[in-house]
Amino acid sequence: MPIQVYAVDDSAVVRQAMQHLLQGDPDITLIGTAPNPLIAAPALRKHRPDVLLLDIEMPGMDGLTFLRQIMAESPIPTVICSTLTEQGGKVALEAMAAGAVAVVTKPRLGLKQFLEESRRELVQTLKAAARSRPRAGLPPTSATPARRAVAAPRPAPEPGLHALSVNKPVVLGSSTGGTQAIEAMLLALPADAPGIAIVQHMPEKFTAMYAERLDGVCAMRVREARHGDRIERGVVLIAPGGRHMQMRKAGGQYYVDVVDGPPVNRHRPSVDVLFRSAAECAGRDVLAIMLTGMGDDGARGMKLAHDRGARTIAQDEATCVVFGMPKEAIACGAVDTVLPLPQIAPAILAFDARG
Repeated sequence: MPIQVYAVDDSAVVRQAMQHLLQGDPDITLIGTAPNPLIAAPALRKHRPDVLLLDIEMPGMDGLTFLRQIMAESPIPTVICSTLTEQGGKVALEAMAAGAVAVVTKPRLGLKQFLEESRRELVQTLKAAARSRPRAGLPPTSATPARRAVAAPRPAPEPGLHALSVNKPVVLGSSTGGTQAIEAMLLALPADAPGIAIVQHMPEKFTAMYAERLDGVCAMRVREARHGDRIERGVVLIAPGGRHMQMRKAGGQYYVDVVDGPPVNRHRPSVDVLFRSAAECAGRDVLAIMLTGMGDDGARGMKLAHDRGARTIAQDEATCVVFGMPKEAIACGAVDTVLPLPQIAPAILAFDARG
């Protein structure tokens, strides 16, 4: 049976374009559209779609408020359709924290042409969303650096042992559902947890805003990675959208290089690129983690890291929004341990404590 999609967008051009684009795929049916949530709500109660395609900035009721209502009452896999403006991006990230599974970007001008050029990505995203298991999101958080002051303290390194000398890097990959999972994991880590390098499949320009959001609510410092950044205790580096991130070792320390290059496994940044580089330069010193996501990006890189002595963890099916990436890593023998999401932060601290 075709995947049933309902679209809510105040732009008539977008609604018409969606109708045209999705007609050509036998696996998807657009069962209805609405210009705003107030009109959409009765239709959704009468006929629940498999996927909701939701605009953010609309008159009457904004998409974020509507999404939170849906997730509280009867969660529907929701894909956010957001403009590439700074405001649109920040609200889209709030929507993903509230339970949306993915974001499709759109410019303010040239919408019809842009959507036609992005048809393949849109269709793949809708199909992935249909296979997801949406959950109510994290409670809204206020961005305040004061959270760092109340982070749980951790024992200092032994006297005379420089903190950098016990720096054991963590690399992490995720995709669909990952923005929520990463935030939940980081909120459970103290300010001086091991340095973490993350590849989260996310559109260009969104990663900087995502890092800024996390930096405001987490005890660790979070920023979009820059070429040459050191992976150091208490710092999380998010790979920039549209570029790959690799790890290297120099002078006994670990660094990231942000590089151009073709997509790998259809993604840029790619988890495989990060994991392979970590395997080559860190071996048994690194912890590799695979969180929720669609597809198999990162599975082969994690297998290489595993075979070179790295510790490897995959999120379990029960707590994943989409079990694709962890499942593929498990299937190829790349995973030491499968854990529910709440147990992954403690596992990071246990890995660090082994010295």
